[in-house]
Amino acid sequence: MSPVLSGVLQLLALVAALALAHIPLGTYLARVYSSPRHLRVEKWIYKGIGADPDTQMRWPAYLRGVLAFSLAGVLFLYLLQRLQGVLPGSLGFASIDPDQAFNTAASFVSNTNWQSYYGEQAMGHVVQTAGLAVQNFVSAAVGIAVAVALVRGFARSRTGELGNFWTDLVRGVVRVLVPLAVVGAVILVACGVVQNFSGIHEVGQFLGGPQQWNGGAVASQEVIKELGTNGGGYFNANSAHPFENPTPFTNLFEIFLILLIPVSLTRTFGVMTGSVRQGYAILGAMAAIWVSFVALMMWTEFAHHGPALQAAGGATEGKELRFGIGGSSLFAVSTTLTSTGAVDSFHSSYTGLGGGITLLGMMLGEIAPGGVGSGLYGMLVMAVVAVFVAGLMVGRTPEYLGRKIGTREIKYAACYILITPALVLVLTAAAMALPTPGDSMTNGGAHGFSEILYAYTSAANNNGSAFAGLNADTQWFNTTLGLAMLLGRFLPMVFVLALAGSLAGQQPVPAGAGTLRTEKPLFSGLLVGAVLIITGLTYFPALALGPLAEGLA
Repeated sequence: MSPVLSGVLQLLALVAALALAHIPLGTYLARVYSSPRHLRVEKWIYKGIGADPDTQMRWPAYLRGVLAFSLAGVLFLYLLQRLQGVLPGSLGFASIDPDQAFNTAASFVSNTNWQSYYGEQAMGHVVQTAGLAVQNFVSAAVGIAVAVALVRGFARSRTGELGNFWTDLVRGVVRVLVPLAVVGAVILVACGVVQNFSGIHEVGQFLGGPQQWNGGAVASQEVIKELGTNGGGYFNANSAHPFENPTPFTNLFEIFLILLIPVSLTRTFGVMTGSVRQGYAILGAMAAIWVSFVALMMWTEFAHHGPALQAAGGATEGKELRFGIGGSSLFAVSTTLTSTGAVDSFHSSYTGLGGGITLLGMMLGEIAPGGVGSGLYGMLVMAVVAVFVAGLMVGRTPEYLGRKIGTREIKYAACYILITPALVLVLTAAAMALPTPGDSMTNGGAHGFSEILYAYTSAANNNGSAFAGLNADTQWFNTTLGLAMLLGRFLPMVFVLALAGSLAGQQPVPAGAGTLRTEKPLFSGLLVGAVLIITGLTYFPALALGPLAEGLA
């Protein structure tokens, strides 16, 4: 079988699996977040944290819950790392330095999972399981909760109430993430992923010296890393490591986990708003971008330029041969179009244009299909903008799902869109202008610029993948990237929840003859166009200095 055909067949198998899971899981998620009943274990949790699960919150109260819980997570994870040297199960590893501990705490709480350390050489079992793995669950649940709050903003009328954050958080963990993670972990263990609490073992000689590996609860962390679009790997090589991702089947299964919840949430949106066709319109826009990016990535990486690539059958540098170019391209696009950040190959070694595709995927706002929760609310904000533009074109008051898109709503949407590019471009410019940060670049020229641009794009968009050529373990990068992760995660949530509260307080407007049919393919096309144009106008100069200059050289 040719490598190209193999890549196409993997793509078709993945699409078929997602199509089968989309309706049942999406409908189940809608029932989870709409049910008035509380499970017994959930009642115990509410009692333990002192929360009333039936109290309805307006958007400021909901936001306070998000920020308070996340702040507590940052402090706990920071202290856990600083105390690692005296904790049991630390495998003899020392405590983490303050700047790196801050970076890692900000990273995992913000669902970014950027790692400026070697996982197998820095973090013991306690930090990995009680700290990082726990944040993989709860940070993903926070993202889903905010998305559900925005959906309620479209579904409710004449009330500013968006539900209860603590209820949404607990249900996301107990009813959604934990059950799916248990099933996924069993499958990964059956396929050869490591799951133990063993210490460090010497496994042989490598370049004249002993080679050592430590085990760990890898499968359980691997599954939530992908399912929650987190991305932080147990080992430094991430999903390219055979302990995390041993076979082509596990590679495809992990891509499936990455896309599963973001794709299914579009069904949840349709069910909760009473129009499943609206959910299909959003899904259609996401799918069009994702498939186009996969096709472009495979084309750039399979293109035979030069005798070396012709002999190898494509650009194989930095890619695991057990996955091939097709599987690696599929993984790279899926992880950068979501907020996952896991890698099974190293994006720095992709062709110039291939590296640009991974960058552009993050710059879109990671909305195709995006992270768990963040992808849906990001695309819905873009849908609000698209409706506003369409209303201006025909001279009508813009409406979306029976809600008028007025001055206040479009200001919230505009602020949401502007935050991330401002963080990326300002911090990239500062790093390039100052003398010290440039010393961390492995490469010069356009590729070196792409390393820094990629780092801040990944951090501010809560992706977490790296270009694999930048030494980010410095005080400058640990601090600035940590700030970019926190601001890039929680400032947009402020405007998403404010938008949700504004929408929920409106009286629905009945559809008329001139109402834009937002459930039609025409609107999906308009939405894709709005996403690409806004992103292009924002980032094209930076892309021209980096991957485009390298790819066209």
